[in-house]
Amino acid sequence: MIKIGIIGGSGLENLNIFSEKKEIVVDTPYGQPSSTLFSGILGDKEVFILSRHGRHHTITPTGINNRANITALKELGCTAILATTACGSLREEIRRGDIVIPDQFIDFTTRRISTFHEQFEPDRMVHSAMADPFSEPLRQVLIGEASRLNLHYHPAGTVVTIEGPRFSTRAESKMFRLLGADVINMSIATEASLAFEAGIPYAAIALSTDYDSWKTDEDPVTWEEVLKVFTENVKHVTELLVSAISRI
Repeated sequence: MIKIGIIGGSGLENLNIFSEKKEIVVDTPYGQPSSTLFSGILGDKEVFILSRHGRHHTITPTGINNRANITALKELGCTAILATTACGSLREEIRRGDIVIPDQFIDFTTRRISTFHEQFEPDRMVHSAMADPFSEPLRQVLIGEASRLNLHYHPAGTVVTIEGPRFSTRAESKMFRLLGADVINMSIATEASLAFEAGIPYAAIALSTDYDSWKTDEDPVTWEEVLKVFTENVKHVTELLVSAISRI
């Protein structure tokens, strides 16, 4: 049976999409993942759901044990990972409630461990070739299902990942736009890097909840606004996940 991992972000801490639900505790060489995992059957797939920030959203973006999260899904036999994330839009055309399927990232974090290679063996350097960090086959599945479901989506985009937990200043937000980023969040680049090294295809569903801080004709982003918009649109993210899993 094919096994799929889901890393649920803000607003999807307690996603329930399958039958035969059970809870699994996993320990890894890097410690425990962010939460115990829920597993269950969805169609002909076994699905494992891990809450990125913990069940009650107590783990800060920097405090996430990303290596343990990715390792736990690998040890459980997952051959694909779908991640969800709330994000800020850096483009007028990416509206609140729109879904973006990222194809590139810019990593602006400074305090994360984003590799499994803490040191090299003699004469065996490992430098990952990561020109295209997201799995194109998984992205195409997400794009196809988003189109079939008639969702408001963007088939590509560059996500910039910042350290957090604070949001951007207006100057930073404008800089990220100049760099070519389309959306902004606090998690995806680190996960994508580690999944790539672990050899697990990884793709993300980014839900736009706000316009970060670059727009001067409206108030800058707040956490309350992020949760409000995500809650209003979580059904679309869930529909896309369920539909995509059936096609993998």
